[in-house]
Formats: sequence, C-alpha cells, structure tokens
Amino acid sequence: MSGASGNGANPAVQQPYIPTDAEQAEHLQNLIRKLKDFWVEQLAEMETLSLASEQDFKNYIDLPLARIKRIMKSDEDVHMISAEVLVLFAKACEMFILELTIRSWCYSERSKRRTLQREDIQAAIANADILDFLVNIV
Repeated sequence: MSGASGNGANPAVQQPYIPTDAEQAEHLQNLIRKLKDFWVEQLAEMETLSLASEQDFKNYIDLPLARIKRIMKSDEDVHMISAEVLVLFAKACEMFILELTIRSWCYSERSKRRTLQREDIQAAIANADILDFLVNIV
C-alpha cells in the first residue's frame, strides 16, 4: 500500500454539513423572514414607482426584452406580443430569479458557505412545493 491510510477514506474529501434540528428550524425562520421582506420590498417598489411612460418602465427592467420575446415566441401558438405583456413578463422573470436566489442563498448560508452553488439551488427547489416543476431540470 503506497501511502494509503488503510481505512479507505480520503482525508482530503470533506463530508457534507448536516445541520441540527435547531439549525434547521432557524434556517426555516430565516428563509420565511427573508422571503417576506423581499415581497414587502417588491410591493413597496411597485407602489412608489413613478414612470411617465412605457419607455421608462422598459428602462427599469434589467433583463433583455428581445430575449424574453424570442422565448415567448418559441411557442408556435404565440404570434403577437404586446409591449405591455413583454415588460410584465420581464418583471415577473426578474422577481422569479430573485426569489429563487434568496431561497438558494439561505441554503448556502445554512451550509456555512459564502458561495452559491448548484446544490443550494437544488435544495431550494426540492424544499419548495411551488418550485416542483423545476425538480427534473436542475
């Protein structure tokens, strides 16, 4: 045996972090609080948004509208998309991404990491019934 420890375990491989029941309860409370704060903030932002024109709202959206339109038009039944609908879909996509990020980040913090990883997204999806449609994708 050349340098093997004899037990077959590789000491360099880190075992996954398994939280205690108290830590899991704290994690759940933290997640609920962060999601509540997020949605309160989103509502307040929409209520106080002062836009003089549709173009102002388009400039407010961070996602590329052309790409969203192309995705929407990938459905052969969709022929025309109004500018209003496109902007609403863009904002909905942005909110979806932000909520999934918040959910995933809570799992990263629970594992005492400062980097969001695929396993955090998988955990967020697996532990939220509303995200069941993504289980087979990630």
